[in-house]
Amino acid sequence: MNIADIAVPEYVEVDVDERLAKVRSIFERENPKGVVVTEDGEYAGVVGEKQLLRSRMEDDTKVSVVMKTAPSVSRHEHVRETARLLVEGDVKIAPVYEGEKLYGIITVDAILQAVLDSLDAITVDQVATEDVIGINQKDRVGQAINRLRENGVSRLPVLNDDGRLTGVVTTNDIVEFVVRDQERQGSGDRAGDIDRMLDLPVYDIMTSPAITATAGETAQRVVERMFENNLSGLVVTPDGDDGIVAGIVTKTDVLRALTFTEQESMDVQITNVDLLDTTSREHIVESIEQVADKYAAMQVMHAHVRFHQHKEKLRGTPLIQCQIRLRTNEGQVAGSGEGYGSEHAFHVALDKLERNVLEIKGIRADEEYRGQLLRKLGDL
Repeated sequence: MNIADIAVPEYVEVDVDERLAKVRSIFERENPKGVVVTEDGEYAGVVGEKQLLRSRMEDDTKVSVVMKTAPSVSRHEHVRETARLLVEGDVKIAPVYEGEKLYGIITVDAILQAVLDSLDAITVDQVATEDVIGINQKDRVGQAINRLRENGVSRLPVLNDDGRLTGVVTTNDIVEFVVRDQERQGSGDRAGDIDRMLDLPVYDIMTSPAITATAGETAQRVVERMFENNLSGLVVTPDGDDGIVAGIVTKTDVLRALTFTEQESMDVQITNVDLLDTTSREHIVESIEQVADKYAAMQVMHAHVRFHQHKEKLRGTPLIQCQIRLRTNEGQVAGSGEGYGSEHAFHVALDKLERNVLEIKGIRADEEYRGQLLRKLGDL
């Protein structure tokens, strides 16, 4: 399937110098699917609807400040390749060209709607992230913001003192809370109000109860639930216990599954590939394959490498966080690390990944040994 009938011409085209006030008014009046930003008539970037409407930036801010670079896609590109481009670009929207002419846009939601019927072949446990970052309901909003930023995620399961799920807090929850408070209080000196908001417990702004998915559900049913509730991700819980957090599944996770192949070489996907500086995709793939080859009994079906840039820099080189996640025949295994520059961050994460693989193999070996010992004792 290609995206010829999925891409839509419902978009707004604006110049990089256009003010946010005008673009917001266009969205509210015309309800387009997205914004394509141009500079001197050439494509420069995109802005999603939610990103624009929920931005706290002043009305006279130029749209170039909130735009994001996204790969351009041919209108006749295959859905699998389009999904890969969106995931690796870490974007929800991309411009679509027909030849040299800008035709329209493609969105994550449009792709998932188009392939919804085929998602019954995928289960949540095949695509969900098991290594979950959470937060206690008594922790402060400021702590939640830091945790979201530091880990490059958009949602946190909220837990009570017993470690059970009580809700979810997302980046959107925080933005909406701040904007709503500002509209209620009016303009003026906001420093004290911001401090007060950051000091509130997460419990006060979280969404509760959390809408969840179970590991055995199909991706089709879970994506339908996301659309029904206008959500981009759900907390995964075990069957029969919706108080235990077993993972997170997002629309991007499902989209990523569309890129999986059955080719013999390992399928490696890199999110925010534009952050690669002194290293290359080939080096990353080769390095992960070397780790996998050391443990031949562990078959790796898919590898996902995600880079996230922090604001901190050292002599001009940004601090980068790297997360590596492997889907194997023995479950998921991950490693993460930080370093100045993508190459340093990648190798820190790779070392952690290898240690985690060794730990898993060690546990498996211990279990096998204990099983053999018990069988021998049973023969006595």
